Amino acid sequence: MKLNKNLVLVGMMGAGKSSLGQLLAKSLNFEHIDIDNIIENKTKMKISKIFKEKGETYFRNLEEKNTLQVLNENNCVISLGGGGFLNETIRSKIQKTSISIWLDWNHKTLINRIKRNNKRPIALNLSDNKQKNLIIRRSKIYSKADYKINCENTNKNELVKKIIKIYENI
Repeated sequence: MKLNKNLVLVGMMGAGKSSLGQLLAKSLNFEHIDIDNIIENKTKMKISKIFKEKGETYFRNLEEKNTLQVLNENNCVISLGGGGFLNETIRSKIQKTSISIWLDWNHKTLINRIKRNNKRPIALNLSDNKQKNLIIRRSKIYSKADYKINCENTNKNELVKKIIKIYENI
């Protein structure tokens, strides 16, 4: 079943948007588009290097431009970067053209996942308490997604099934 709408995965860094997006796209026979990968491929730079050498504003401009282009596609699974949904222009277009799914995790789980990955430029140098505050602040925006999936104690295949069930019932 195809609705001519994209499924957009939103949530904190470390929420599993990229890995779940791949599995979900495969299950639905959709294309998977990872915004961070697009930016890295176009700039030939890792996200952390873009932040370090060009700054966050430069990255956010690239993120907006590329995300808005991708949102013109249909029947894709799109994995946003952790900050993508915070952008009002991006969020507005997603709300008009796509189905957004927030991958929600307990802040302790996210902090542990973020610590295991040194590719997270925003959270890399933050204390656990500052990361928790970042998660709380961003969660207020993520809560504007069409659907919220509680990911705690759920494996990837179960999460994919939950998201497909939501999509099929729209």
